[in-house]
Amino acid sequence: MINRAIEDALKSDFGRKKVIVILGPRQVGKTTLLEEVRKSGKKCLMLNCDDMDDAMRIEEKSSTELKALIGNYDIVCIDEAQRVRNIGMTLKKIGDLKLNTQVIVTSSSSLDIANDINEPATGRLLEYQFFPFSMSELAADTSTREQQRLLGERLVYGLYPEVVTFPSDAKRTLTTLVNNYLYKDILSYKGIKKPELLQKLVRALALQLGSEVSYNELGNLLGVDKETVENYIGLLEKCFIVFRLESFTRNLRNEIKKGKKVYFYDNGIRNAVISNFAPLEMRNDVGALWENMMVCERIKRNAYQRSYAQLYFWRTHDQKEVDLVELEDGGIRTYEFKWNMRKKASLPNAFATAYPEATFTVITPDNFWDFV
Repeated sequence: MINRAIEDALKSDFGRKKVIVILGPRQVGKTTLLEEVRKSGKKCLMLNCDDMDDAMRIEEKSSTELKALIGNYDIVCIDEAQRVRNIGMTLKKIGDLKLNTQVIVTSSSSLDIANDINEPATGRLLEYQFFPFSMSELAADTSTREQQRLLGERLVYGLYPEVVTFPSDAKRTLTTLVNNYLYKDILSYKGIKKPELLQKLVRALALQLGSEVSYNELGNLLGVDKETVENYIGLLEKCFIVFRLESFTRNLRNEIKKGKKVYFYDNGIRNAVISNFAPLEMRNDVGALWENMMVCERIKRNAYQRSYAQLYFWRTHDQKEVDLVELEDGGIRTYEFKWNMRKKASLPNAFATAYPEATFTVITPDNFWDFV
C-alpha cells in the first residue's frame, strides 16, 4: 500500500459532522483509500453505487429512512456517488441530521452531473480532490533517486496506480481505461447526444497538448459550433479527464485576455488517446509531455497541501509567453518548463516590467522536486 497524501488530512476532519466528499477520476485508488479509512471505525457500512442495489438503498430516501440506514455506524462510505439520482439532496439530508456517523463519499465526476438542481448540499460538505499518484507520493514510498530514474517512463505511461504497480502491463491498462472507463460518467449524462464527437474532441485536445486552444478552430475541425465544444470540454473537466488554465491578464494591452490551455490529468491517458507509447527519444512532443506533467504535479501538490493558489498561463499577441503563473496571497510566481536543460529561458521583458514583483523559475528534470 503506497500511502496517499490526503489520508491524514481526511481523518483530521472526522467528527466535524460534515459529509466528506472525495472527487477524482476513475481507477485512481478512491476505493482503496476508503478501505484504509474505514479501519478508523469500529462499525462501517460500505455502499458501492456502481451496484444498482446499493444506489437504490439511499436514492431519494427521506431523512428518517437515511437515519435508520446509517445512524448506527461509525463510518459510512458511499463509493461512486454520482450514480445516485439527486445525490446532492440526499447528502443535504444526511448533513442536516448532524449524526455522529462520519459519512465519506467518493465520485468520479462532479456531483452536479447527478443533479437536476445545483448541488443543494453546499455548506454541509468538506471536499477533497484526489488524483493518480503524485511524484512526491512515489518518492516517499521509494526514493527520489528511484523516481528520478523512472522519470522518462512516468512521462509516457503516467501515474495511474495500476500502471505504477504493474508497469509491464501499462499499455493494456491504459487502453482499457480509455476504452471502458474514460467516458462512462459523461455518456450517462442526459446532455450528451454525440459520443463519437466526444472521442474526436478528446483526441484533438490530446494532439494540441501544451498549446492554446481555440473553440472556433476545434468547432470547425469537428463540424460543430464553438458553444458545443465549450460545453463538451466542460463535461470532460467535470469527469476529471482534462482541465483548463485561463490566461492571466491585468495591465498590458496586447495580453491575450480570453485564451485557454487544456491539459490532461495524466500523461498516460493522453498518450493512450492518441495510441502513442513511443519512448522519449522517438517523440517530438516531449516538451509538451513535460509541461503537462509538471502542471498536473503542481495541482496535486497545491490540493494536498491545501494551497488556494490560482494557476494561469500568460501570452501576448506577439507570442511572448510564460508557461505557468501562480497567484497566492498577493504574490506572483512564474515558471517555465524545459525538458532540454541546455535551452535557456528568461522571463519576458514585457511581463517583468508590468509585474516587477514576480519571481521566475525554470523547471527542469534536474530541479523539479521542490516544485512538486
